[in-house]
Amino acid sequence: MVSVDGSLFIQIANFLFLVWALNIVLYKPIRNILVKRKEKITDFEQGIDTFNKNAKEKDGAFASGIKEARKTGLKKKEIFLQEAADEEKKLVEEINKKAQASLAEARERIVKDVEGVRASLQQELDTFAKAIGEKILGRAV
Repeated sequence: MVSVDGSLFIQIANFLFLVWALNIVLYKPIRNILVKRKEKITDFEQGIDTFNKNAKEKDGAFASGIKEARKTGLKKKEIFLQEAADEEKKLVEEINKKAQASLAEARERIVKDVEGVRASLQQELDTFAKAIGEKILGRAV
């Protein structure tokens, strides 16, 4: 038979003291550690979210910067191509002018040479005509 005596109250008090002591010594520190760990994990997750947002913003800024740089580069390229085309036109015009001047000079020389040859042939023409006339007629003219 089980008899209920004073030792039951001592055991109940002992149990309550043990629960209280374990709570103070063991359970509260573990719960505090778990709460701190949860706070750290939450902070890390917020930091990761913040870094991801920053990375996306920087990626967007980088992409827009590259896009802007490409636009600027294309504009400069068009400007350079236009300047090169203008320079090419100037060079072609200068070369054409020089060629025209050389051609005109060559024509003048040819005209002078032709006139000189014509004058010399004109002088010799009389001699040749006289010689041909003598040969055809068979007598001196």
